[in-house]
Amino acid sequence: MSERGALRVRLDQLVREIAKFGLVGGLGLLVNMAVFNLVRHTTELPVVRASLVATVVAIVFNYVGFRYFTYRDRDKSGRTKELTLFLLFSLVGLVIENGVLYAATYGFGWDTPLQNNFFKFAGIGVATLFRFWSYRTWVFRALPVHQPAPPAESFLEQRRHEPERAAEPVAPRR
Repeated sequence: MSERGALRVRLDQLVREIAKFGLVGGLGLLVNMAVFNLVRHTTELPVVRASLVATVVAIVFNYVGFRYFTYRDRDKSGRTKELTLFLLFSLVGLVIENGVLYAATYGFGWDTPLQNNFFKFAGIGVATLFRFWSYRTWVFRALPVHQPAPPAESFLEQRRHEPERAAEPVAPRR
């Protein structure tokens, strides 16, 4: 395959990966925002605590979506390590996402429901960039690329050009 063709294949794979990541992430966003608003309207939890609950629910939802849809063709051999890294990077994303909301709510006093939703959404956007990079780089690692086996004809051709080895008698064992 030409260098240009290989680049095209890699670009196509990246576009598909981003689309799948976006689909799972979009559904995760809906889960996150729905749980956030449900908790805010049905409990007395402060805004950032309600956001933390929603983020944790979305993290669980997203792991299932990423593992079994977006990255289902990736290495599955180290599930414990994968889950540990996913939770670690998700925790960093949680801090980014909710840090934006915390700064807006308690730093600037922007605490109306519309402002809460806006800054929750903005925090998710910033955290998503970090999550995409970290998940694809560290968590759901690509399987190593294997070179295809040479065709059988090349093996037969190689055998034809090797000098014939004389069969050496094998000494009996004593």
